[in-house]
Amino acid sequence: MSSLIPAQTGPAISADRAVADLKRCVSAGSVGAVAVIFRAREVKRVLSSIFVVLLAIAVSNAAAETTNDGCAREKIEKIEKPLPWLAGEGGDQKPIWPEGLALNSPELDGHSEMTGNGSPLVAGRAWNWATYVTRPTMTIYRLRGTNTGAALVVLPGGGYAAVAMDLEGTEICDWITKEGVTCVILKYRVPQVWRRNKKSVDQRPERLLALEDAQRAMGLLRLRAADYGIDPEKIGVIGFSAGGHLAAELSNATARAYERVDAADDMPSIPDFAILAYPGRIWDKSSPKTSLALNPWIKISADVPPTLLIHAMNDQVDDIRHSVAYGLALNDAGVPVDMRFFDKGCHAFGLRPTSDPITTEWPGMAVQWLRDIGIL
Repeated sequence: MSSLIPAQTGPAISADRAVADLKRCVSAGSVGAVAVIFRAREVKRVLSSIFVVLLAIAVSNAAAETTNDGCAREKIEKIEKPLPWLAGEGGDQKPIWPEGLALNSPELDGHSEMTGNGSPLVAGRAWNWATYVTRPTMTIYRLRGTNTGAALVVLPGGGYAAVAMDLEGTEICDWITKEGVTCVILKYRVPQVWRRNKKSVDQRPERLLALEDAQRAMGLLRLRAADYGIDPEKIGVIGFSAGGHLAAELSNATARAYERVDAADDMPSIPDFAILAYPGRIWDKSSPKTSLALNPWIKISADVPPTLLIHAMNDQVDDIRHSVAYGLALNDAGVPVDMRFFDKGCHAFGLRPTSDPITTEWPGMAVQWLRDIGIL
């Protein structure tokens, strides 16, 4: 997602003109620094309209819409509604922060939560997202079959602009609960813009709201482990795309990113295992490709749990170097790490099967890995 840089001089333009200019940039395939000045009474409408356009860019990129590497996917009309995402049958949705607690808000505060469908299709099917999330929740799906005591916190992707609630959320729970694992989907605060520096490289916000939400959820699960029938030492995470980056941040965060609220924040927040699928924002893209340097905000801790990395070589959204660089850094730090890389698969495939073997083989590999490290 590119930054919007207000121009310092020039005539004022209308909201419709500003949005139209931005859409022309999108149609041309390049969203650079768009310079606009607009009348004060139109600020709110401009920002709202521009964000919808940028959100469309972010969620489309998250679905790996490319045309030169076999990753092209069918576009569909996007439909958005000012409605919160609510769990369906079988999901026990709970707020993770006390109701009266003031929270730092994501970008464009004041909007109500919105849900919609992403484009293009993934494996021929639509997928759905939530955004403008100001009150995060965790939704618990009970295991089926024999209880292993394990729990898996799902961190969906969406470029920190939205949260892909089914493709990288409920569909993951449908799979893992059959393995005797309690599944928990985190709907974290978004959108949060990663602003670009002078080299046009995205920079991590000083306060990553999603990390605060993830740490809080881990604390709550450990505090209430007996109530949920889970082992507090068998709680792991799986993250996809931006959620994969969030899983890495959570795994390396040795201290809370927020002030203590209650007893849940006295519990450890580092997961007991981590699975990262096609993560981004880890490898320093401004460095030479052969350096495999990490971004400065990724500080490897000795406390990182056993980690599994899953990625496709032809991922044009989040380069496989994000996984390679992270895996090698973990190995250098003595952290047990396994990597499963495939020639093809593109990006944002979730659990939806296609002709690419990665889409059907990685779930079995993940289950076997969980057995190998003693979780199952």
